Amino acid sequence: MAPVTFHVDAALFDMDGTLLDSTAGVVGAWELFKVKYPNINVEDILSSAHGVRTVDNLRNYCGIQDPQELESEALRFEMAIVAESTAHGRPGILKLPGVTETMQELWSALSKPCWAICTSATREYARSALANAGIDVPDAFVVAEDVKMGKPAPDPYLLGAEKCGVKAENCVVFEDAPAGVQSGKSAGCKTIGFLTTHSKAQMEAAKPDFLVPNMTSITLKLSKEGGLDVTVEMD
Repeated sequence: MAPVTFHVDAALFDMDGTLLDSTAGVVGAWELFKVKYPNINVEDILSSAHGVRTVDNLRNYCGIQDPQELESEALRFEMAIVAESTAHGRPGILKLPGVTETMQELWSALSKPCWAICTSATREYARSALANAGIDVPDAFVVAEDVKMGKPAPDPYLLGAEKCGVKAENCVVFEDAPAGVQSGKSAGCKTIGFLTTHSKAQMEAAKPDFLVPNMTSITLKLSKEGGLDVTVEMD
């Protein structure tokens, strides 16, 4: 199929599974938490929890309800991702294919922000994970603490568009999780799904506008008129 090109005012990126591969750390963190919460099923969690805020996952899977305990356990979990990502010979937190080239183009923008990271992760973890992968924190940055409702609610991407000074309907969202695609669609954004963490069937069920393997199928170019030209290489 021929490539598809369209223009947007801003690109809104999920982080884990879209820009970063933190799988090793996530698996390690859940295995660590199983010591304290022995009834959790790590395999089941890994198949369905991606893209959702840690506080929501801990509430749903570990049964934690107290707000202060949720906050402290969420922080403990996310920092365990960083520590566990390199434990026992694991490879660490890495940039996914195509991300280096994309970041080089985006960071050359000199005007107002034309892109944002909108993650379900906490601020402390997100900053640590990006630093581990060698990605600078963008000016427009949305984390779990910034919204009342996480993905699949539209709040993260609505706020990301606001931080870029544009309307959400003029943005494109990049996501690897069904909950994130639903969030982007609910915000009115065009959505591009990646097959980095979920099955093709799971992602197709979320109905992104495009579904591709990863960022290597995407080319972003800064437009002279502002915003970005997005080209999607279709199979």
